[in-house]
Amino acid sequence: MNVHDSERISGLLEGAGYTPSDGGQPDLVVFNTCAVRENADNKLYGNLGLLAPVKEKRPGMQIAVGGCLAQKDRDTILRKAPWVDAVFGTHNIGSLPALLERARHNAKAELEILESLDVFPSTLPTKRDSVYSGWVSISVGCNNTCTFCIVPSLRGKERDRRPGEILAEIRALVEDGAIEVTLLGQNVNSYGVEFGDRGAFAKLLRACGDIEGLERVRFTSPHPAAFTDDVTEAMAETPNVMPQLHMPLQSGSDKVLKDMRRSYRSKKFLGILDRVRERMPHAAISTDIIVGFPGETEEDFAATLDVVERARFATAFTFQYSKRPGTPAAELADQLPKAVVQERYERLTALQDRIAAEENAKQVGTTVEVMVTAASGRKSGETGRLSGRARDQRLVHFSVPDGAPVPRPGDLVTVPVTAAAAFHLISDPAGPADYSLRRSRAGEAWDRSQAESCGVPAGPAGARTGVSLGMPALPPRS
Repeated sequence: MNVHDSERISGLLEGAGYTPSDGGQPDLVVFNTCAVRENADNKLYGNLGLLAPVKEKRPGMQIAVGGCLAQKDRDTILRKAPWVDAVFGTHNIGSLPALLERARHNAKAELEILESLDVFPSTLPTKRDSVYSGWVSISVGCNNTCTFCIVPSLRGKERDRRPGEILAEIRALVEDGAIEVTLLGQNVNSYGVEFGDRGAFAKLLRACGDIEGLERVRFTSPHPAAFTDDVTEAMAETPNVMPQLHMPLQSGSDKVLKDMRRSYRSKKFLGILDRVRERMPHAAISTDIIVGFPGETEEDFAATLDVVERARFATAFTFQYSKRPGTPAAELADQLPKAVVQERYERLTALQDRIAAEENAKQVGTTVEVMVTAASGRKSGETGRLSGRARDQRLVHFSVPDGAPVPRPGDLVTVPVTAAAAFHLISDPAGPADYSLRRSRAGEAWDRSQAESCGVPAGPAGARTGVSLGMPALPPRS
């Protein structure tokens, strides 16, 4: 959701005449912030501190802070970093260009935080990070009251887009060359509650199956308490909905789940996974887990380890509990010592890494279809491998056999899995016979985007075609 909001911010700014920084010192830096974890606060104020001397040497440079931390901290940001020019919240992303102009004109900081949604973000211009894959927001906000989560107070109650608007945006993306979309919402499977249709999400998935040219549909994140069999059936029966599911567990202890107000228990959670795998035996399931929630006992933590062992997650995003002011959990007794949380966290990640490696090892010898991405692995320079995502979202690093055609980002290759690790699969085809390339509309869109980026007129020597934005080179931390 934050990545997609950043695409909206970039689209707004480019529409207002700004251009991406070319690597030099920009005229504008925008921080789009998250408030889920405490380290986001530390990173923001640390980077703002490093920017203070940079801005002092560059008259006219502007800094803006938006997103969830801005919604939460409001005046605190300007008090701690008075050199910031504009602060905007989660409900008024569209105000940023005007706030920057007002700050420039009035020579003072502008703060605008709305308490409810002004304009649905998906109606704003977008500068998408990828031409072959896109995010599509189906709802914003959250109606749940999880005791550890600050999101509902910052993004508000759930607001649902009408199905026609969502499908129209998806069709427009496909017309531009995208072959994959990810549907976004705080709780995507509660979509439709606002307009009185509890089966709306399953219907939306099936409608995506009717969009010609759309090859891969994903969604994140559902809530186990509201996950119904009609969604499982829609996933299994709609060919372009991928066999991949992100299902947040948070804890395997029923007591902790109750304290979290998660409104499901471990038995129900595992039952959902069983039904999904019954209909889609090769589905890859990922999750979120919090370690060290207040009052978590060793017995509670053992229950989490048990559920993880039984669930066989392909991957898990594991977090140490972070106390967030303004949440009910922050006021609970029995906040756990850091050393206890750290030790449990290490045990959990060791278990999940073992399971992920075992599950990935089962893929060796199979054949996978991989959508090639622009980003390659850290060792791609040494190995010469390209990277992409399988249908089940597993990361695949693959080599192109000598004499075989090289794919573009957005193209699809079918390759054998020859090795595996905990976090990725490897494919080194023995020869062209083990390698198949399908050039796609998305690959063609990638070619066009590269040609356009290389063919923009530079203008007269020394001329500026817009105001640049981006992250400047910061002085090293002492």
